[in-house]
Amino acid sequence: MSTTTTPARDARPDHTELMAETSDLRVRALDPLPAPRSLRTELPLGTTRSDLVTTSRREVRDVLRGEDDRLVVIVGPCSVHDPAAALDYAGRLAPLARELSEDLVVVMRVYFEKPRTTVGWKGLINDPHLDGTHDVHHGLRLAREVLLGVLDAGVPAACEFLEPTSPQYIADAVTWGAIGARNAESQVHRQLASGLSMPVGFKNATDGDVQIAVDGCITAASEHTFFGADAEGRAAAVKTAGNPDCHVILRGGRGGPNYGTDDVAAALATARTSGLGGAVETGVVVDASHGNSGKDHVRQAEVVREIAARLADGERGISGLMMESFIEAGAQAPAPLDELVYGRSVTDKCMDWGTTAELLTELAAAVRARREG
Repeated sequence: MSTTTTPARDARPDHTELMAETSDLRVRALDPLPAPRSLRTELPLGTTRSDLVTTSRREVRDVLRGEDDRLVVIVGPCSVHDPAAALDYAGRLAPLARELSEDLVVVMRVYFEKPRTTVGWKGLINDPHLDGTHDVHHGLRLAREVLLGVLDAGVPAACEFLEPTSPQYIADAVTWGAIGARNAESQVHRQLASGLSMPVGFKNATDGDVQIAVDGCITAASEHTFFGADAEGRAAAVKTAGNPDCHVILRGGRGGPNYGTDDVAAALATARTSGLGGAVETGVVVDASHGNSGKDHVRQAEVVREIAARLADGERGISGLMMESFIEAGAQAPAPLDELVYGRSVTDKCMDWGTTAELLTELAAAVRARREG
């Protein structure tokens, strides 16, 4: 009697059929962006604009380090939502900035990314049509076009950096950068600042803690290696040399304002005890909006005038001032452009252009008085 042997069946499961998907379970789509180099090539900075960026970065750095007795003024809309209105504002600002250039280094706020406490409109790059369609491709292009237009008007630009990749598309056109109160403690943003080619201000935390901003400056001044992207948009290990031109921005907090003489002195003392030299311990930038004015644009003008009076009396711990200003006063809810009041903010309340022009002139007079005193 013969016996037939049947090969044993493979008891292992068929992983091809049974393996559960574990990646991107909550990702609805991945929409590849153009390489940063391709957008910069298509919309080049050019020699004239490049010269303005280079010169204005040096001027801002020199003021922050106490090597120039002028005042840096970062002024403009809380956020850019209408490119035409932003360029209109730049056209108004440019001649006044030139007129006051002996006393002020004026840089326009051209903010495209807005951090949100919970949810809301995230800025021109993220949602350029203000309708929830999040056309980031168009937003990136539009942001770069606006920056080039502001530079064409003869005005240097300032941006807050929120997304770690967006600077690859626009940072070559930016004179001054900010890391906001919600991100000053973030390792990602401190590393990002360490590689930026411009002076960068770190805001105190939303609770008013200045040490967090000082620590951000210390961290950003150091060398780092971190995950990022190169000019071709490829994942890369980024190695930085550190940024020595970081400084503290006093923006108030939940406990109230912190722009007073004692607040400025305390912030500078905190910076000096850190052991880091340069702009961080030479002078601070005061944000006249946010916690220092309760986001009240009328009160913001009063804060600016208080600071101008102190400068005229000889106070030297303040190197710069930030003001939120647009063509029309106040704010309105975000909506498609054809439903909005032209030149009025869709985020924080801003002072109007007339008030802004008066304040810039008063600040210039205060700087002259400080110089002559």
